[in-house]
Amino acid sequence: MSLLYVLIAVLILLLLMVVLKINAFISLIVVALIAGVMQGMSPLEAITSIKSGMGSTLGSLALVLGFGAMLGKLMENSGAAQTIAMTLIAKFGRKHVQWAAVMTGFIVGIALFYETGFVILIPLVFTIAKAAKLPVLYIGMPVAAALITAHGFVPPHPGPTAIAQIFNANLGLTLLYGIVIAIPSVIISGVYYPRLFKKESLETNIPKELFSAKEFDDDELPSFGISLFTALIPVLLMGLHAGFEIFAPESSLMPFLVFIGEPSIALLVAVIVAIFTFGLMQKFSMKEIMNSIASSVSSIAMILLIIGAGGAFKQVLVDSGVADYVSEIVKDMSFSSLLLAWLIAALLRLALGSATVAGMTAAGIMVPVLAGAGVNAELLVLAIGAGSMTFLHVNDAGFWIYKEYFNLSVGKTIKTWSMMTLISSLIGLGGVMLLNMFV
Repeated sequence: MSLLYVLIAVLILLLLMVVLKINAFISLIVVALIAGVMQGMSPLEAITSIKSGMGSTLGSLALVLGFGAMLGKLMENSGAAQTIAMTLIAKFGRKHVQWAAVMTGFIVGIALFYETGFVILIPLVFTIAKAAKLPVLYIGMPVAAALITAHGFVPPHPGPTAIAQIFNANLGLTLLYGIVIAIPSVIISGVYYPRLFKKESLETNIPKELFSAKEFDDDELPSFGISLFTALIPVLLMGLHAGFEIFAPESSLMPFLVFIGEPSIALLVAVIVAIFTFGLMQKFSMKEIMNSIASSVSSIAMILLIIGAGGAFKQVLVDSGVADYVSEIVKDMSFSSLLLAWLIAALLRLALGSATVAGMTAAGIMVPVLAGAGVNAELLVLAIGAGSMTFLHVNDAGFWIYKEYFNLSVGKTIKTWSMMTLISSLIGLGGVMLLNMFV
């Protein structure tokens, strides 16, 4: 009955938010309590799980979102986002600017977590859309698709990296196969899927507290080189750490690289540099810079609470034993090993809302299968990665980040974000099965 209870909880959440128009944070906490009690937890156990979920989610994301918002606001107020946007539009042309968005999202996504990459690139999305006179989601969906696909398929992200270690898979081959599979997944889900919508349906009202960029004259703008370098500092630092982790893990520099490559530290470094490059060098006073930073943090207060509540809902499902229930259902099914791995990860992600929990649990179930002949460990890692990003919905923190930053309804978020991740997941599964015929 566990999966039925999860479905009931999701339906109650939709009722509260869509029909009754209750605030998302309040709705998520109420539904998390209901879900925990339905799954057999006492009310006290449920609230303890909620606190744990809120704490663990915000513990990992509060600094990232906070520093990301600061960097974004400094990019916006200095005109750096406008510089980058106008340069990309000039190079690619308005007609092909989606490809610029996809390339940017994928390059950033290889080095950064989805959440980190999203908050760094969101000012750029808004600025490109405004400058090119295109709907926000026409640019935002390709960026989000590239970020989440890289997150699911490409080491050194923790999910595929940890699963590769469990299966003793070759990390270099996993990276190579992951990029081969990720490219068509991103193109189909991030470029061609948004084109199925009428352009006016991809428009959204950008929250004024997040973005209200003015038009700058050319002589007021920072240079493209300085703008791009400052914006990519987190990517460079995290990418440097990832490169050493893969190719020189015994290096004496590793402790330092682990520190500066930690997402919150990498973003902090970027913010400090931006205070000079986007602030003082642009003739802003320190008081004006600090006012911008303060306003950026206050603008994401409700977003933080909603994301934390999404993590609380997820944690209740994890603590109440839904993962064990799903594991028991699927462990004796006789499918192709790669298809079975994808299915297990997909069911766990749909039920739990955590890619890490879904991936690691699926990997644990599939370890005995790997001992059988003819199963490619690298492709098994990617099958689980594809399954762990299937139809991301209301129990997933990424769903709420996307929804709140783009100021969407739940229904529109499902049509764009959830369906986009499902398409990427299915294309990824197809890529895994196709590669299995040749490797």
